[in-house]
Amino acid sequence: MSSLRNSALAFGVLIAFAGAAVAGPAADGFAAYSNGDFAGALAIWRPYAENGDPAAQAFLGDLFFNGQGMPQDFKQALFWFKLAAGKGNVAAQYNLGVAAELGKGEPRSPTQALSWYKKAAGAGNVAAMLAIARIYRGGQGIDKDFAAAARWTERAAKTGDPPAQDELGSLYRLGVGVDPDLARARQWYRKAAEQGYAPAENDLGMMYRMGAGGSVDYERAFGWLYRAADQGIAEAKFNIGAMYELGLGAIKDPVQAYRWYQAAITGADPGTRGNAERALALLKARMKPPELVAAERSGAH
Repeated sequence: MSSLRNSALAFGVLIAFAGAAVAGPAADGFAAYSNGDFAGALAIWRPYAENGDPAAQAFLGDLFFNGQGMPQDFKQALFWFKLAAGKGNVAAQYNLGVAAELGKGEPRSPTQALSWYKKAAGAGNVAAMLAIARIYRGGQGIDKDFAAAARWTERAAKTGDPPAQDELGSLYRLGVGVDPDLARARQWYRKAAEQGYAPAENDLGMMYRMGAGGSVDYERAFGWLYRAADQGIAEAKFNIGAMYELGLGAIKDPVQAYRWYQAAITGADPGTRGNAERALALLKARMKPPELVAAERSGAH
């Protein structure tokens, strides 16, 4: 089962239209932007931005921040973000939080980042809520506050956001900022998994397999793990391999176990890859020669 994910290093790319409706004068520029025509988007947005349109100002800030259609210029990006944010543009407020957290255009300031994130979160921006939780949990430049982090994660989860729901499930499972509660962890994992969020499908599958927060149910465990694996989650592929090896939720099948362990190795994080490699080596040592031949043949296709 996965450990607590850092919800957030998802701030690498700033897009003003994340969380802002694309309408009015911004729409034509967005069409150019979506087609990779950054110079065209710049030509459309700049006049509107200079005339005070907050959406265009936020978009123009994005172009400067990312160096799209012009040389990258963080100070110019912040100039346009601040104009838009002062008029209530939520995306610009979030982006200013990102800039303050990363120290882009101005000295790094977790306190200033929190201030901007809270403005955006107050308008319902889920990414900002999770960013606040991340800062409180990380405690870089401010005192750690796991309880506050959990409250912000729950606020995000209650909007229906699957990654936030999965994150909250992990908080309850691990007891980070909240009292450990495996039943509630399972409930939140299920909310995210039922929306097709693959990491939560893996987490929920393992809760069923281990009987955490409820009864053991190997068939349901296998089903959820298979869904996660089908979306490319390496940890889920490893978990399916283990279930085939042990005959849990499926007929015991060393050839299938071999196949899934091998699949888990490709593209996995170092921890999952190491677990899969060790499990595969132990399995191979126990397999009969015909089984090993069949397994290696299936892996070649």
